[in-house]
Amino acid sequence: MLFVAKLLLFIFVLRGFIVAPFNIPSESMQPRLLIGDYLLAAKWPYGWSSYSLPFDLPIIPGRIFAKQPARGDVVIFRAPPGNDQDYIKRVIGLPGDTVQLKDGQIILNGVPVPRRRVADFIEPISPNSPCFSHAFEERDPDGRQVCRYPRYQETLPEGRSYDTLDLGRTAEDDTDVYVVPEGALFLMGDNRDRSADSRFPAVEGGGIGFVPQANLVGRALVTVFSTDGSADWLKPWTWASAARWDRIGEGF
Repeated sequence: MLFVAKLLLFIFVLRGFIVAPFNIPSESMQPRLLIGDYLLAAKWPYGWSSYSLPFDLPIIPGRIFAKQPARGDVVIFRAPPGNDQDYIKRVIGLPGDTVQLKDGQIILNGVPVPRRRVADFIEPISPNSPCFSHAFEERDPDGRQVCRYPRYQETLPEGRSYDTLDLGRTAEDDTDVYVVPEGALFLMGDNRDRSADSRFPAVEGGGIGFVPQANLVGRALVTVFSTDGSADWLKPWTWASAARWDRIGEGF
């Protein structure tokens, strides 16, 4: 019994204060994250609150050892307005920043964020990776059905670069100017046309608006497993073929 109590305490401390697993349920962070990716999030970079703990145990008053994220960080947080679901997005705007999109390009504090076209993102079609539409479907040289998406590299003022997807013209490619309030963040998904993020008002199951830093849960650390969804869990011999082995171990 004592051993079980110690084990439970160890798991509580590990998941609440050090690292915790998360899985990716949507396409909003493609190409960096795919449905079926499993990652570890570091709990210590931004401090701890009740959101950091299993079952949201209210034993931490407010947020302790709070630290502000950097632009470009990939963060896990409780999504407004309900604050009851974990989302993952990239930090684009910090308190006091102005953020706007013009023709799909971010204008940060009045300065366009450099954005250049790079090689298309190509992903084999699978249960976890269907194409957004038939317009993006094709066959690769090996005859596999794949999705091909236009990919762009953005570079933030601090020099951090990452890839984004742009699936075509949408109304959200041009926005008003957002001014990030004190204590909040402006977050966006890398798959710009498939992400309900800070461009949209906070609505349950929809946009998130400005996200309070108090809602932060952790920072994405490393991908520990990935599956394309084709495995039958009752057939262990299918597990290996469904794994995306090349994604395991990717850091942020």
